[in-house]
Amino acid sequence: MDFAITKMSSKGQIVIPAEMREDINEGDKMLIIKNNGQIIMKKASDLDKRMKEDLEFARRTEEAWKSYERGEFKSMDSKKFLKELKKW
Repeated sequence: MDFAITKMSSKGQIVIPAEMREDINEGDKMLIIKNNGQIIMKKASDLDKRMKEDLEFARRTEEAWKSYERGEFKSMDSKKFLKELKKW
């Protein structure tokens, strides 16, 4: 296992040390996962299709929950709800 130390700038930017970015090219998308104080970074291109779908579902679920907490949801009966779902 390799490790290096870096720091975050006032703009929230973190420099990946040169020895750690040998397989990363400019413009590559990176996935950042925060879990119980750990931060994990992976190249997004390394993920399989199923993982990408799962992450997108998790992102949309989190967005929906935040919208709900802000009171942006509306009530509707089940028939109207199913009709709305078909639009997606």
